[in-house]
Amino acid sequence: QVQLKESGGGLVQPGGSLRLSCAASGSISSIDRMAWYRQAPGKQREFIASVTRGGNTLYDASVKGRFTISRDNAKNTIYLQMNSLKPEDTAVYYCNDVSATWMSGSWGQGTQVTVSS
Repeated sequence: QVQLKESGGGLVQPGGSLRLSCAASGSISSIDRMAWYRQAPGKQREFIASVTRGGNTLYDASVKGRFTISRDNAKNTIYLQMNSLKPEDTAVYYCNDVSATWMSGSWGQGTQVTVSS
């Protein structure tokens, strides 16, 4: 299984934007669907958005219209462009192969996103 490393998180004001990256140690071309998840303090990890190797996307209603997930198979990287950020978007963001989420060892350390004024 490939190793994933999230980056790009930080502190941003409400209404601001942030772009997250998820770099894989190996090829992701064989992975059908990759996704972004997030976990806020005291809450369970939740699905945000996914993208297939062909570019088909799905979004949770909470981020639809504000976030955009993309994938660059050649660079073995997926991205999450976050716009119009809200305080409730504050969480640790993770990426993963959708089919591997059941494996605890498949998760990286994530990247912290804090939306606050």
